Order: sequence, then C-alpha cells, then structure tokens
Amino acid sequence: MAVVIEKPSLLQRLVPVVQGFDWVLVAAFAVMAVIGMVTMYSVGFDHGSRFSAHGRNMALAVLILFVVAQVPPQRLMSLALPAYAMGVLLLIGVELIGIERKGSQRWLDIGVVIQPSEIMKVAMPLMLAWWFHRREGRLHTIDYLVAGVLLAVPVGLIIKQPDLGTSLLVLSSGLFVIFFAGLSWKLIIPPVVLGVVGVTVLILNQDAWCAPGVDWKVLHEYQRQRVCTLLDPTKDPLGKGFHIIQGMIAIGSGGVWGKGFMQGTQTHLEFIPERTTDFIFAAFSEEFGLAGVLTLLAGFLFLIGRGLVIALDAPTLFSRLLAGAITMNIFVYAFVNMGMVSGILPVVGVPLPFVSYGGTAMVTMGLGLGMLMSIARSRQLVMR
Repeated sequence: MAVVIEKPSLLQRLVPVVQGFDWVLVAAFAVMAVIGMVTMYSVGFDHGSRFSAHGRNMALAVLILFVVAQVPPQRLMSLALPAYAMGVLLLIGVELIGIERKGSQRWLDIGVVIQPSEIMKVAMPLMLAWWFHRREGRLHTIDYLVAGVLLAVPVGLIIKQPDLGTSLLVLSSGLFVIFFAGLSWKLIIPPVVLGVVGVTVLILNQDAWCAPGVDWKVLHEYQRQRVCTLLDPTKDPLGKGFHIIQGMIAIGSGGVWGKGFMQGTQTHLEFIPERTTDFIFAAFSEEFGLAGVLTLLAGFLFLIGRGLVIALDAPTLFSRLLAGAITMNIFVYAFVNMGMVSGILPVVGVPLPFVSYGGTAMVTMGLGLGMLMSIARSRQLVMR
C-alpha cells in the first residue's frame, strides 16, 4: 500500500517562523521603515545611490530581525559572555594595531575591516542583563560595582579611540540595565545634580574656557571645540558652527506644514551638510514641517512604548533588563540626533534610527528589534 506524503505549502512552512510574533511591534517598525524610506527618497533622490542602498539596508535589518527572533532568550543569554569578551578583545586590538582614519583609530583589519565598538552596543546590555540575572534575589552594592567596572572597560577603550558618540550609546545602554536592575535613587541623584551644576558653570564661564589655547585636559581638542561651538555657533559661522546654524535654519524654515515633499531648498541647494546621514532630521523638518516632526515623534513613541510593554511582560529578569535597555537605547539614538541637529546637544555623529543612511546602524537596529521580538515570542509561546 503506497504512502502519500503531502508536501507542506509555503504558507504552512512560514507559520512556525512567525508564530508568536508581536504584530504590534512589527507595525511600529513598519511605520518607522515607511517614514525612513519616504524621507530618504525625498532628500537623497539626487544623491547618488543613497535611496536604493538605504532600501537594501532596511531589507537587511528586516532579515536580521526575523533571524534573531527565532533565537530563544535562553540562547541569547548564553551568548552574552562570549560576545562581551570578544568585543573587549577586539577593542584592545584596535588600541594596539587599529587602523587610523581622519585622526581616529576605530577600525581593525581581521581580513575584513570592522569597527569593534559597534559590537558593544549589543554586547554591553546582553552582558549586564546576564550578570544581574545570575545575581537575582541576592543583589548587593558589590554587584553594582562589578557592573560598573564591566561597563567602564569598553566605554573607556572607545573614548580613547576617540569616538564620543558611540561611547555615549554604549554607556547609556549599560546604565539603563543597571537602573532597571534596581539601582537606588540615592546613587542616581548626586551625579545628575553634579552634571547640572557642571553645565551651569560651563555656560557662565564659556568666554574664558572657550578662548583659543585653553586645554580642558579631560577632552580632546576637537571635543572641546564641539562643546564651545554648541554654546555659540555664531563665533565661527562658516567653519565649525556651520552645521548647527544650517540645521537650525532648515528646521525653522519648515514652518508648520513644511515646504513639501522634495521641495526643501536648504536641503537640495547643499546647505545642509550630511543631509542623508547625521543631519537628515534637519532636511526632514524643512520638507515636512512641525506636522511631520510630530508624526515622526509619534512613530518613535509608538515603537518605544511597545518595547517597554514587552519589557514589562517579559518572563525573566534577563529578558526584562535586555528589552528595557534595547528600547531605551532607541530613545537615546533619537534624542541625541534630534538634539544635536536642533542645537541643544554637541554634534557627536549619532544617526536617526531607521531614517538616517548607514548600514551599521541599521544592522544594530535590526539586532535590537530581533531580540525584542524573541523576548515577546517567548512569552506568547509559554502562554500557549
């Protein structure tokens, strides 16, 4: 008697892959992807192959999201220590034999040229979430100190390259894990107060401290110049202050409704530097105005809100800490980018998530959302 084996259809084979997916998170990502693609076409249609390359990067992020979503959180946890150790070793390699470009030593040639600091954007929250998960129920002050050391090592190596933007992102991802793990407000408030006092003193003494030849010791000269330019960009309007001034002009000229799709004069007359990368928010604001900016903010809030819900519902401490840190890191990316373009933060080279052109940033976003999806799936599958 012949046995007939029916070959499953493509739909039947796809169902297990997407089973348990958080479709609200998918919708949030889709909203940001559409905004990113429309913006890139508008500001980059006359900028070589930026639009098609951005589409390729977006497709790669989607692929990474779906692949990483198949990896259960328990497996992600087992990768935390190896990923962190590899990242630190590569950062040490950069310090010893790294490639220098434009005054920064950030790259390493291991057959292919890589930027190890990018690995730490994912490895850092993984590592600290793993550490606090191991110490769950018996946390003491020493555990937070160990976490601080684990965070300080890669951040210090990245700052030394120097790469202030990436170091801030890695630092924030680690601090979010430490905060969500239960760090006391008594330890959080003093550094915040100290930071506010420091900024106030800097503003009051900017003329003296930003005078030519003054050495701040703790910062590189280019970093000192970025801070001083932020305080008063008009001192060098055609040089170091050009980026900030043109960004603010573009944002202001957009008005309420913007100049229209593909109609930005500051953008297409090349007044906005890096209009498809770091300063794309200025180009977006010029063409879509306040209404477009509010829509963009709503999209980010939608995505961040869903990520925090996933974190709250996660079944384990590791999953909660990781999901919370990944979600808040998206907030930091967006806040820092919009802040530096608007003239309220120094220019540090941080892209606008899903909107700015950049393969590395898009891969990082895909990895982060894939981990969020993995955490959301683990809860859905357990409930079933």
